Amino acid sequence: MNNKIVFGSYVPVKSILHRLDPRIKLIMCIVYVILIFFINNWLTALWLLAALFLAIKLSNVALKQYWQGIKPLFWIILITVAFQILFSSGGKMYWHWGIMAITQDGLINSLIILYRFIVIITASTVLTATTQTFQIADALAWLMKPLKVVKVPVNQITLMLSIALRFVPTIMDETTKIMKAQRARGINFNSGNILTRIQHLVPILIPLFVNSFKRAEELATAMEARGYDPNAPRTHYRQLTWHTYDIWAALGLGIVMIGLLWIRIIF
Repeated sequence: MNNKIVFGSYVPVKSILHRLDPRIKLIMCIVYVILIFFINNWLTALWLLAALFLAIKLSNVALKQYWQGIKPLFWIILITVAFQILFSSGGKMYWHWGIMAITQDGLINSLIILYRFIVIITASTVLTATTQTFQIADALAWLMKPLKVVKVPVNQITLMLSIALRFVPTIMDETTKIMKAQRARGINFNSGNILTRIQHLVPILIPLFVNSFKRAEELATAMEARGYDPNAPRTHYRQLTWHTYDIWAALGLGIVMIGLLWIRIIF
């Protein structure tokens, strides 16, 4: 197995989470993300963090590998947190310069945002690492089935999402290759001020966008050549079935929800 998980990729190992029905895993991930926005103190944050660590343990994938996989997204998180610190107001003021200020409320809110970002990304990575892309698409189609009554194009939406999930690891691998090629041409991405580093991203983004559009056009041509009809009824070769351990997983999700509610009421 590789020593790094690319965000959005599937890791073929044997674990309890890998055997779960993709529908219950998708529901658990969605509910967990919603519960994150109900934390109101450090105890509720620790409770949900403990549940996430348990899921990581049950996935049979090391925590270090998850970190290596989501590390490329960490700069986006840090930039968001920095804006929250410098442009928030309220509470005791520690530093002020022009329109920027560091306040007590700004620091607290930045920590909350940092926690939410890391936990949500990690929970999503647990889902994608233990569930194959076509299984996530099937689970989404099942979850969105009631929307067909109001003429929502469920098949097209699930197809787009499955394609997006499928090509996230490919795009990230291609980004790494482009960066290595630019380094071979003498570009140092770690030198200079922040404006210089942003300018160094241009030789990465341009070929990345060009290759992405080219790949999308080739995929569309291949689908048309095979007679794909987006409005035709879909059939599934692999049928989704519930098992006993899926019921236990649902009960575990209920325990997490009840525990969070109890901690909020008591503390």
